[in-house]
Amino acid sequence: MKIAMIGTGYVGLVSGVCFSDFGHEVVCVDKDPAKIEMLERGDVPIYEPGLHALMEKNVEAGRLSFTLDLEKAMDGAQAVFIAVGTPTRRGDGHADLSYVMAAAEEIARTATDYLVIVTKSTVPVGTNRQVKQVVRKANPSLDFDVASNPEFLREGAAIEDFMKPDRVVIGVHNDRAGEVMNDIYRPLYLRDFPIVTTDLESAEMIKYAANAFLATKITFINEIAALCERVGADVKQVSKGMGMDGRIGNKFLHAGPGYGGSCFPKDTKALARIGQDNAVPMQITEAVIQVNEEIKRRMVDKLLDMCGGSFNGKTVGVLGVTFKPNTDDMRDAPSLTVIPALVGGGAKVKVTDPQGRHEGEALLPGVIWVEDAYKAAQNADVLVIMTEWNEFRALDLKKIARKMATPRLADLRNIYSVRDAKRAGFEAYDSIGRAGFSRVDD
Repeated sequence: MKIAMIGTGYVGLVSGVCFSDFGHEVVCVDKDPAKIEMLERGDVPIYEPGLHALMEKNVEAGRLSFTLDLEKAMDGAQAVFIAVGTPTRRGDGHADLSYVMAAAEEIARTATDYLVIVTKSTVPVGTNRQVKQVVRKANPSLDFDVASNPEFLREGAAIEDFMKPDRVVIGVHNDRAGEVMNDIYRPLYLRDFPIVTTDLESAEMIKYAANAFLATKITFINEIAALCERVGADVKQVSKGMGMDGRIGNKFLHAGPGYGGSCFPKDTKALARIGQDNAVPMQITEAVIQVNEEIKRRMVDKLLDMCGGSFNGKTVGVLGVTFKPNTDDMRDAPSLTVIPALVGGGAKVKVTDPQGRHEGEALLPGVIWVEDAYKAAQNADVLVIMTEWNEFRALDLKKIARKMATPRLADLRNIYSVRDAKRAGFEAYDSIGRAGFSRVDD
Protein backbone atom coordinates (compact mmCIF):
# COMPACT_ATOMS: atom_id res chain seq x y z
CA MET A 1 0.00 0.00 0.00
CA LYS A 2 1.16 3.54 -0.66
CA ILE A 3 1.04 5.91 2.32
CA ALA A 4 1.68 9.65 2.47
CA MET A 5 2.92 11.01 5.81
CA ILE A 6 2.49 14.74 6.34
CA GLY A 7 5.03 16.00 8.85
CA THR A 8 8.56 14.75 9.50
CA GLY A 9 8.74 15.62 13.16
CA TYR A 10 9.16 12.99 15.83
CA VAL A 11 5.85 11.17 15.30
CA GLY A 12 5.71 11.53 11.53
CA LEU A 13 9.26 10.42 10.85
CA VAL A 14 9.24 7.46 13.22
CA SER A 15 5.83 6.32 11.94
CA GLY A 16 6.78 6.75 8.30
CA VAL A 17 10.02 4.83 8.69
CA CYS A 18 8.32 2.00 10.56
CA PHE A 19 5.44 1.75 8.09
CA SER A 20 7.99 1.43 5.29
CA ASP A 21 9.67 -1.37 7.23
CA PHE A 22 6.27 -3.14 7.24
CA GLY A 23 6.62 -3.23 3.44
CA HIS A 24 4.45 -0.23 2.55
CA GLU A 25 5.59 2.46 0.13
CA VAL A 26 5.83 5.62 2.23
CA VAL A 27 6.44 9.18 1.09
CA CYS A 28 7.09 11.67 3.91
CA VAL A 29 6.15 15.29 3.21
CA ASP A 30 7.27 18.47 4.92
CA LYS A 31 7.18 22.18 4.14
CA ASP A 32 10.68 22.76 5.52
CA PRO A 33 13.19 22.53 2.62
CA ALA A 34 16.14 22.24 5.01
CA LYS A 35 14.60 19.26 6.75
CA ILE A 36 13.75 17.45 3.50
CA GLU A 37 17.25 18.14 2.18
CA MET A 38 18.72 16.68 5.38
CA LEU A 39 16.56 13.55 5.12
CA GLU A 40 17.42 13.06 1.46
CA ARG A 41 21.11 13.19 2.45
CA GLY A 42 20.43 10.38 4.88
CA ASP A 43 20.68 12.51 8.01
CA VAL A 44 18.09 12.33 10.80
CA PRO A 45 16.94 15.64 12.33
CA ILE A 46 16.05 14.05 15.68
CA TYR A 47 17.89 11.73 18.03
CA GLU A 48 16.16 8.37 18.41
CA PRO A 49 18.13 5.14 18.91
CA GLY A 50 17.92 2.86 15.87
CA LEU A 51 16.06 5.33 13.64
CA HIS A 52 18.94 6.23 11.34
CA ALA A 53 19.75 2.62 10.48
CA LEU A 54 16.10 1.72 9.87
CA MET A 55 15.58 4.78 7.69
CA GLU A 56 18.69 4.03 5.64
CA LYS A 57 17.60 0.42 5.15
CA ASN A 58 14.17 1.35 3.76
CA VAL A 59 15.41 4.19 1.59
CA GLU A 60 17.85 1.77 -0.03
CA ALA A 61 15.01 -0.72 -0.51
CA GLY A 62 13.00 1.92 -2.36
CA ARG A 63 10.11 1.91 0.09
CA LEU A 64 10.80 5.27 1.74
CA SER A 65 11.27 8.73 0.24
CA PHE A 66 10.95 12.40 1.18
CA THR A 67 9.49 15.36 -0.67
CA LEU A 68 8.19 18.92 -0.41
CA ASP A 69 5.49 18.10 -2.99
CA LEU A 70 2.23 16.89 -1.41
CA GLU A 71 0.69 16.12 -4.80
CA LYS A 72 3.58 13.79 -5.60
CA ALA A 73 3.32 12.10 -2.23
CA MET A 74 -0.42 11.52 -2.58
CA ASP A 75 -0.34 10.19 -6.12
CA GLY A 76 -1.69 6.66 -5.77
CA ALA A 77 -1.83 6.80 -1.96
CA GLN A 78 -4.67 4.97 -0.24
CA ALA A 79 -4.04 6.64 3.09
CA VAL A 80 -2.57 9.97 4.13
CA PHE A 81 -1.49 10.52 7.72
CA ILE A 82 -1.51 13.93 9.38
CA ALA A 83 1.39 14.01 11.85
CA VAL A 84 1.91 17.70 12.48
CA GLY A 85 2.38 19.55 15.74
CA THR A 86 -0.47 20.37 18.11
CA PRO A 87 1.28 22.61 20.66
CA THR A 88 -0.48 24.24 23.57
CA ARG A 89 -2.08 27.45 22.37
CA ARG A 90 -0.89 30.47 24.27
CA GLY A 91 -3.38 32.05 26.62
CA ASP A 92 -6.08 29.40 26.89
CA GLY A 93 -4.47 25.93 27.17
CA HIS A 94 -6.20 24.57 24.06
CA ALA A 95 -4.30 22.39 21.62
CA ASP A 96 -3.42 24.48 18.56
CA LEU A 97 -5.12 22.70 15.64
CA SER A 98 -4.15 25.20 12.95
CA TYR A 99 -1.50 22.88 11.46
CA VAL A 100 -3.91 19.94 11.42
CA MET A 101 -6.67 21.89 9.69
CA ALA A 102 -4.26 23.43 7.19
CA ALA A 103 -3.02 19.95 6.29
CA ALA A 104 -6.60 18.69 5.95
CA GLU A 105 -7.51 21.51 3.57
CA GLU A 106 -4.39 20.96 1.49
CA ILE A 107 -5.15 17.24 1.25
CA ALA A 108 -8.68 18.06 0.07
CA ARG A 109 -7.41 20.36 -2.66
CA THR A 110 -4.85 17.80 -3.83
CA ALA A 111 -6.68 14.46 -3.65
CA THR A 112 -8.58 13.04 -6.60
CA ASP A 113 -9.34 9.41 -5.68
CA TYR A 114 -10.71 7.72 -2.58
CA LEU A 115 -8.43 7.75 0.41
CA VAL A 116 -8.49 7.57 4.19
CA ILE A 117 -7.28 10.69 5.99
CA VAL A 118 -5.73 9.53 9.25
CA THR A 119 -5.01 11.86 12.16
CA LYS A 120 -1.83 10.69 13.89
CA SER A 121 -1.34 13.93 15.80
CA THR A 122 -2.70 14.13 19.34
CA VAL A 123 -5.95 16.08 19.01
CA PRO A 124 -8.92 16.93 21.25
CA VAL A 125 -12.12 14.94 21.09
CA GLY A 126 -14.15 15.98 18.06
CA THR A 127 -11.19 17.01 15.92
CA ASN A 128 -11.58 14.23 13.35
CA ARG A 129 -15.19 15.31 12.80
CA GLN A 130 -13.86 18.84 12.18
CA VAL A 131 -11.29 17.45 9.75
CA LYS A 132 -14.11 15.80 7.84
CA GLN A 133 -16.00 19.09 7.63
CA VAL A 134 -12.91 20.99 6.46
CA VAL A 135 -12.20 18.45 3.72
CA ARG A 136 -15.83 18.31 2.62
CA LYS A 137 -16.02 22.10 2.39
CA ALA A 138 -12.76 22.36 0.42
CA ASN A 139 -13.64 19.54 -2.00
CA PRO A 140 -17.33 18.54 -1.92
CA SER A 141 -16.92 15.85 -4.58
CA LEU A 142 -13.99 14.00 -2.95
CA ASP A 143 -14.64 10.40 -1.89
CA PHE A 144 -12.87 9.97 1.47
CA ASP A 145 -13.08 8.77 5.06
CA VAL A 146 -11.36 9.94 8.21
CA ALA A 147 -9.74 7.85 10.91
CA SER A 148 -8.07 8.49 14.27
CA ASN A 149 -4.84 6.63 14.99
CA PRO A 150 -3.16 8.15 18.05
CA GLU A 151 0.48 7.32 18.74
CA PHE A 152 1.89 5.88 21.95
CA LEU A 153 5.62 6.18 21.31
CA ARG A 154 8.09 6.70 24.13
CA GLU A 155 10.98 8.88 23.12
CA GLY A 156 14.12 6.79 23.32
CA ALA A 157 12.19 3.56 22.69
CA ALA A 158 9.99 4.59 19.77
CA ILE A 159 11.04 1.87 17.29
CA GLU A 160 10.37 -0.88 19.82
CA ASP A 161 7.04 0.69 20.76
CA PHE A 162 5.93 0.88 17.12
CA MET A 163 7.04 -2.62 16.19
CA LYS A 164 5.89 -4.29 19.44
CA PRO A 165 3.06 -2.12 20.73
CA ASP A 166 0.97 -2.67 23.84
CA ARG A 167 -1.94 -1.85 21.54
CA VAL A 168 -2.82 -0.02 18.35
CA VAL A 169 -5.87 2.23 18.61
CA ILE A 170 -7.91 2.86 15.46
CA GLY A 171 -10.98 5.08 15.41
CA VAL A 172 -13.21 4.85 12.35
CA HIS A 173 -16.85 5.54 11.46
CA ASN A 174 -17.39 2.83 8.84
CA ASP A 175 -16.09 -0.57 7.71
CA ARG A 176 -14.53 0.79 4.53
CA ALA A 177 -12.06 2.93 6.47
CA GLY A 178 -11.56 0.11 8.95
CA GLU A 179 -10.46 -2.25 6.19
CA VAL A 180 -7.83 0.19 4.93
CA MET A 181 -6.49 0.67 8.45
CA ASN A 182 -6.42 -3.08 9.05
CA ASP A 183 -4.39 -3.53 5.85
CA ILE A 184 -1.91 -0.93 7.05
CA TYR A 185 -1.43 -2.68 10.39
CA ARG A 186 -1.70 -6.24 9.10
CA PRO A 187 1.94 -7.10 10.02
CA LEU A 188 1.10 -6.42 13.68
CA TYR A 189 -2.25 -8.20 13.52
CA LEU A 190 -0.56 -11.32 12.13
CA ARG A 191 1.78 -11.32 15.12
CA ASP A 192 -1.14 -11.06 17.55
CA PHE A 193 -0.49 -7.55 18.82
CA PRO A 194 -3.76 -6.03 20.12
CA ILE A 195 -5.67 -3.82 17.68
CA VAL A 196 -8.43 -1.77 19.35
CA THR A 197 -10.97 -0.56 16.81
CA THR A 198 -13.46 1.96 18.09
CA ASP A 199 -15.33 5.14 17.19
CA LEU A 200 -13.52 8.39 16.46
CA GLU A 201 -14.27 10.10 19.76
CA SER A 202 -13.20 7.14 21.89
CA ALA A 203 -9.90 6.85 20.02
CA GLU A 204 -9.21 10.53 20.59
CA MET A 205 -10.07 10.23 24.28
CA ILE A 206 -7.93 7.12 24.83
CA LYS A 207 -4.79 9.08 24.01
CA TYR A 208 -5.52 11.92 26.44
CA ALA A 209 -6.77 9.64 29.20
CA ALA A 210 -3.69 7.41 28.97
CA ASN A 211 -1.20 10.27 29.09
CA ALA A 212 -3.03 12.06 31.90
CA PHE A 213 -3.09 8.86 33.95
CA LEU A 214 0.65 8.29 33.49
CA ALA A 215 1.37 11.91 34.40
CA THR A 216 -0.78 11.39 37.49
CA LYS A 217 1.26 8.34 38.57
CA ILE A 218 4.50 10.31 38.23
CA THR A 219 3.13 13.27 40.14
CA PHE A 220 1.62 11.10 42.85
CA ILE A 221 4.91 9.37 43.62
CA ASN A 222 6.69 12.73 43.59
CA GLU A 223 4.27 14.04 46.20
CA ILE A 224 4.78 10.88 48.24
CA ALA A 225 8.53 11.45 47.91
CA ALA A 226 8.21 14.90 49.47
CA LEU A 227 6.30 13.39 52.39
CA CYS A 228 8.87 10.59 52.72
CA GLU A 229 11.59 13.18 53.22
CA ARG A 230 9.67 14.69 56.14
CA VAL A 231 8.75 11.45 57.90
CA GLY A 232 11.96 9.48 57.27
CA ALA A 233 10.63 6.95 54.76
CA ASP A 234 12.46 5.82 51.61
CA VAL A 235 10.45 6.47 48.44
CA LYS A 236 12.31 3.75 46.52
CA GLN A 237 11.10 1.17 49.01
CA VAL A 238 7.62 2.70 49.02
CA SER A 239 7.51 2.54 45.20
CA LYS A 240 8.68 -1.05 45.23
CA GLY A 241 6.01 -2.06 47.72
CA MET A 242 3.29 -0.23 45.80
CA GLY A 243 4.38 -1.58 42.43
CA MET A 244 4.09 -5.19 43.55
CA ASP A 245 0.33 -4.70 43.68
CA GLY A 246 -0.94 -5.91 40.31
CA ARG A 247 -3.65 -3.26 40.35
CA ILE A 248 -1.02 -0.52 40.48
CA GLY A 249 2.07 -1.84 38.67
CA ASN A 250 5.63 -0.62 39.03
CA LYS A 251 5.94 1.57 35.93
CA PHE A 252 5.99 5.37 36.25
CA LEU A 253 6.56 5.18 40.01
CA HIS A 254 10.10 6.57 39.97
CA ALA A 255 10.45 9.80 41.93
CA GLY A 256 12.27 12.66 40.25
CA PRO A 257 12.22 16.37 39.47
CA GLY A 258 8.87 16.32 37.65
CA TYR A 259 7.65 15.23 34.23
CA GLY A 260 8.39 17.08 30.99
CA GLY A 261 8.67 16.28 27.30
CA SER A 262 6.52 16.69 24.23
CA CYS A 263 3.40 14.88 25.44
CA PHE A 264 2.50 14.98 29.13
CA PRO A 265 2.62 18.76 29.65
CA LYS A 266 0.57 19.71 26.61
CA ASP A 267 -1.81 16.74 26.80
CA THR A 268 -2.71 17.28 30.46
CA LYS A 269 -3.35 20.97 29.73
CA ALA A 270 -5.48 20.09 26.71
CA LEU A 271 -7.51 17.51 28.66
CA ALA A 272 -8.12 20.04 31.44
CA ARG A 273 -9.34 22.52 28.86
CA ILE A 274 -11.60 19.94 27.17
CA GLY A 275 -13.18 19.26 30.57
CA GLN A 276 -13.75 22.97 31.21
CA ASP A 277 -15.30 23.47 27.79
CA ASN A 278 -17.71 20.60 28.43
CA ALA A 279 -18.57 21.59 32.02
CA VAL A 280 -16.88 18.47 33.40
CA PRO A 281 -13.80 19.80 35.22
CA MET A 282 -10.86 17.41 35.17
CA GLN A 283 -9.97 18.20 38.79
CA ILE A 284 -7.37 15.47 39.20
CA THR A 285 -5.62 16.45 35.98
CA GLU A 286 -5.71 20.13 36.93
CA ALA A 287 -4.11 19.27 40.28
CA VAL A 288 -1.44 17.18 38.53
CA ILE A 289 -0.47 20.16 36.34
CA GLN A 290 -0.19 22.45 39.35
CA VAL A 291 1.70 19.99 41.54
CA ASN A 292 4.17 19.12 38.77
CA GLU A 293 5.19 22.77 38.47
CA GLU A 294 5.56 22.97 42.25
CA ILE A 295 7.79 19.89 42.20
CA LYS A 296 10.15 21.54 39.69
CA ARG A 297 10.36 24.64 41.88
CA ARG A 298 10.99 22.43 44.91
CA MET A 299 14.15 21.20 43.18
CA VAL A 300 15.43 24.78 43.14
CA ASP A 301 14.84 24.98 46.90
CA LYS A 302 16.82 21.74 47.40
CA LEU A 303 19.78 23.16 45.54
CA LEU A 304 19.51 26.46 47.37
CA ASP A 305 19.83 24.58 50.66
CA MET A 306 22.89 22.73 49.37
CA CYS A 307 24.43 26.07 48.39
CA GLY A 308 23.96 27.50 51.87
CA GLY A 309 21.01 29.71 51.02
CA SER A 310 22.45 31.55 48.03
CA PHE A 311 23.56 30.66 44.51
CA ASN A 312 25.61 33.84 44.17
CA GLY A 313 29.26 33.06 43.51
CA LYS A 314 28.73 29.30 43.56
CA THR A 315 29.82 26.93 40.79
CA VAL A 316 27.23 24.25 39.99
CA GLY A 317 27.75 21.29 37.66
CA VAL A 318 24.64 19.83 36.00
CA LEU A 319 24.52 16.34 34.49
CA GLY A 320 21.76 16.11 31.89
CA VAL A 321 19.30 18.67 30.54
CA THR A 322 16.90 16.63 28.37
CA PHE A 323 13.60 15.64 29.96
CA LYS A 324 14.63 11.96 29.89
CA PRO A 325 17.58 9.88 28.62
CA ASN A 326 17.94 8.61 25.04
CA THR A 327 16.42 11.72 23.48
CA ASP A 328 17.51 15.24 22.56
CA ASP A 329 14.07 16.63 23.49
CA MET A 330 14.08 19.45 26.02
CA ARG A 331 10.44 20.49 25.84
CA ASP A 332 9.21 21.33 29.36
CA ALA A 333 12.25 19.60 30.85
CA PRO A 334 12.81 20.26 34.59
CA SER A 335 16.21 21.68 33.64
CA LEU A 336 14.42 24.63 32.05
CA THR A 337 13.11 25.58 35.49
CA VAL A 338 16.16 24.69 37.57
CA ILE A 339 19.07 25.99 35.51
CA PRO A 340 17.68 29.49 34.84
CA ALA A 341 17.10 29.81 38.61
CA LEU A 342 20.75 28.92 39.20
CA VAL A 343 22.02 31.39 36.58
CA GLY A 344 19.61 34.07 37.73
CA GLY A 345 20.81 33.61 41.29
CA GLY A 346 24.39 34.32 40.31
CA ALA A 347 25.78 30.80 39.96
CA LYS A 348 28.36 29.73 37.41
CA VAL A 349 26.70 26.71 35.79
CA LYS A 350 28.59 24.01 33.88
CA VAL A 351 26.43 21.60 31.90
CA THR A 352 26.95 18.30 30.11
CA ASP A 353 24.45 16.12 28.23
CA PRO A 354 25.07 13.41 25.61
CA GLN A 355 22.43 14.81 23.22
CA GLY A 356 21.01 17.98 24.74
CA ARG A 357 23.50 20.63 23.65
CA HIS A 358 21.98 21.24 20.21
CA GLU A 359 18.69 22.48 21.67
CA GLY A 360 20.15 23.50 25.01
CA GLU A 361 22.47 26.19 23.71
CA ALA A 362 19.48 28.30 22.64
CA LEU A 363 17.26 27.42 25.59
CA LEU A 364 19.84 27.81 28.36
CA PRO A 365 21.80 31.01 27.82
CA GLY A 366 24.53 31.83 30.28
CA VAL A 367 25.76 28.29 30.95
CA ILE A 368 29.10 26.69 30.12
CA TRP A 369 28.95 23.46 28.12
CA VAL A 370 31.56 20.82 28.94
CA GLU A 371 32.39 17.38 27.55
CA ASP A 372 31.64 15.07 30.47
CA ALA A 373 30.64 14.69 34.11
CA TYR A 374 34.19 15.04 35.39
CA LYS A 375 34.65 18.42 33.72
CA ALA A 376 31.27 19.51 35.08
CA ALA A 377 32.46 18.55 38.58
CA GLN A 378 35.79 20.38 38.32
CA ASN A 379 35.92 23.04 41.08
CA ALA A 380 32.12 22.83 41.55
CA ASP A 381 30.45 23.57 44.86
CA VAL A 382 27.49 21.30 44.00
CA LEU A 383 26.96 18.62 41.35
CA VAL A 384 23.38 17.95 40.19
CA ILE A 385 22.17 14.80 38.43
CA MET A 386 19.19 16.05 36.40
CA THR A 387 18.77 13.31 33.75
CA GLU A 388 19.50 9.61 34.29
CA TRP A 389 21.62 8.91 31.21
CA ASN A 390 23.41 5.56 31.47
CA GLU A 391 26.81 7.24 31.47
CA PHE A 392 25.90 8.99 34.71
CA ARG A 393 24.93 5.73 36.47
CA ALA A 394 28.43 4.38 37.05
CA LEU A 395 30.57 7.43 37.72
CA ASP A 396 33.78 7.20 39.71
CA LEU A 397 32.32 9.11 42.65
CA LYS A 398 35.65 9.30 44.49
CA LYS A 399 37.22 10.96 41.46
CA ILE A 400 34.21 13.30 41.19
CA ALA A 401 34.44 14.29 44.86
CA ARG A 402 38.19 14.99 44.62
CA LYS A 403 37.65 17.35 41.68
CA MET A 404 35.03 19.45 43.44
CA ALA A 405 35.67 22.58 45.51
CA THR A 406 33.08 21.37 48.02
CA PRO A 407 31.92 17.81 47.32
CA ARG A 408 28.15 17.99 47.47
CA LEU A 409 25.87 15.83 45.31
CA ALA A 410 22.22 16.52 44.50
CA ASP A 411 20.95 13.27 43.00
CA LEU A 412 17.56 14.23 41.54
CA ARG A 413 17.12 10.79 39.90
CA ASN A 414 18.01 8.58 42.90
CA ILE A 415 20.81 6.85 41.01
CA TYR A 416 23.15 6.60 43.98
CA SER A 417 22.74 6.14 47.73
CA VAL A 418 23.84 7.75 50.97
CA ARG A 419 26.35 4.92 51.39
CA ASP A 420 27.78 5.52 47.89
CA ALA A 421 28.17 9.23 48.60
CA LYS A 422 29.75 8.80 52.04
CA ARG A 423 32.23 6.21 50.79
CA ALA A 424 33.24 8.52 47.95
CA GLY A 425 34.02 11.35 50.35
CA PHE A 426 31.11 13.71 49.71
CA GLU A 427 30.37 16.11 52.53
CA ALA A 428 26.67 16.35 51.59
CA TYR A 429 24.21 14.27 49.59
CA ASP A 430 20.53 14.81 48.82
CA SER A 431 18.09 12.95 46.62
CA ILE A 432 14.31 12.63 46.10
CA GLY A 433 12.20 11.07 48.83
CA ARG A 434 15.12 9.58 50.77
CA ALA A 435 17.30 10.60 53.67
CA GLY A 436 20.39 12.58 52.78
CA PHE A 437 23.28 13.71 54.91
CA SER A 438 25.54 16.64 55.61
CA ARG A 439 28.89 16.48 57.42
CA VAL A 440 27.79 19.63 59.20
CA ASP A 441 24.87 17.69 60.67
CA ASP A 442 27.24 14.98 61.81
